[in-house]
Amino acid sequence: MAVITDKKNINVTTLNKEEKQVSAKSVVYNTKDLNLWYGDDHALKNINLSIYENEVTAIIGPSGCGKSTFIKTLNRMVELIPVVRISGDIRYRESSILEKSYKVEALRTRVGMVFQKPNPFPKSIYDNIAYGPKIHGIKDKKILDEIVERSLRGAAIWDEVKDRLKENAYGLSGGQQQRLCIARCLAIEPDVILMDEPTSALDPISTLKVEELIQDLKKDYSIIIVTHNMQQAARISDKTAFFLNGEVVEFDETDKIFANPNDKRTEDYITGRFG
Repeated sequence: MAVITDKKNINVTTLNKEEKQVSAKSVVYNTKDLNLWYGDDHALKNINLSIYENEVTAIIGPSGCGKSTFIKTLNRMVELIPVVRISGDIRYRESSILEKSYKVEALRTRVGMVFQKPNPFPKSIYDNIAYGPKIHGIKDKKILDEIVERSLRGAAIWDEVKDRLKENAYGLSGGQQQRLCIARCLAIEPDVILMDEPTSALDPISTLKVEELIQDLKKDYSIIIVTHNMQQAARISDKTAFFLNGEVVEFDETDKIFANPNDKRTEDYITGRFG
């Protein structure tokens, strides 16, 4: 019996499968008409973004465009500045985090942050990692030992420090300190990791190690990274948002943004005509 293949139907079926795979991805963050002011300065203007799990989302744009302000709204750290005023909505896993009833402490447990400059605590390497779990009530030494090892392995630094756990973290190199800070973030088992230019203060070799780590971490975490480095955004991210003057000019698949942007301002920025 001859088997008749309907190529048109196969294509439709394949397309439907691809669409289902995309739609199956959960939205981690969804911002709707997000506006933010520092006093009279309108820093974020009508930001509408959907960020999906297990992806690296890069935020690019010139200095002062609102990149760091945006990611600091995602764990509400921006509210530490008294003159800040926010309107619109930010939903994390379908919950509105701007509601007064939403517990900020719970949010910051689920959404970790790695800053531009490594900021280890003035403690031992071990105590840097164990600090968060201890705050959350874990006292058992065996469990803490397991968390410390797992977190340092997760940050690809275990082999470099396993014989130095009682030494002060300040004795590590800059790149090691940044990976230690990532391990400290992993120790509290977050859902999302925010990174604010995490490699800007690092040498090229340390930068490469952190970039490789980010690619590995996205299997288990959703990562949002602010970067000034266009090549870095192109290398490590799945999607890219281009911010300019507090607005999102363009947000798309990274390959699309860098190869065929829709907006001339995006093209001008990524080709170095300004910024």
